[in-house]
Amino acid sequence: MGTDIAQENKELIERLRQPQSCREAFNEVMRLYTEPLYRQIRRMVENHDDAADILQNTFLKAWQSIENFRGDAKLTTWLYKIALNESITHLQRERKRLSLSIDDEEGHLINLIEADEWTDGDELVRKLRKAVATLPEKQRMVFNMKYYDDMKYEQISEILGTSVGALKASYHLAVKKIENYFNNND
Repeated sequence: MGTDIAQENKELIERLRQPQSCREAFNEVMRLYTEPLYRQIRRMVENHDDAADILQNTFLKAWQSIENFRGDAKLTTWLYKIALNESITHLQRERKRLSLSIDDEEGHLINLIEADEWTDGDELVRKLRKAVATLPEKQRMVFNMKYYDDMKYEQISEILGTSVGALKASYHLAVKKIENYFNNND
């Protein structure tokens, strides 16, 4: 099955390179990747409206630079890179706008989780989201991609430009911090 997906991705990339099929192919990219990208962005910014805006910006940036996509990396890797960069830019802008320190950002994200009307009533899910919000930005990204999206370390490495060894260490530390959060917040 993996070969079929790789072949399909290759065909999609070819269609993206052709002026006559580019727009239609990009619509397919949006259809295929809207949901996974939204979930990843949402886990970073914790607000539905902000995540929707960042997703729109992600696709806009991808469309504007589609001619620069050479296909060296996977299409998903390229899109995730754009989405995560847009998420980080948004978080930095919000910190500045709200005059938050990096430490204050944790409390801000937890407040967003508590006020989130889009989360179901599962308290355990909410508690995990709060625990993840306490992680430093990079650990949060690694944890989200590994735990929620079940990405391989190699793909995360391509997206974040970090060695597999460093990612494994980062994920391990994130899991320990989340365990500590659960143990200390019963």
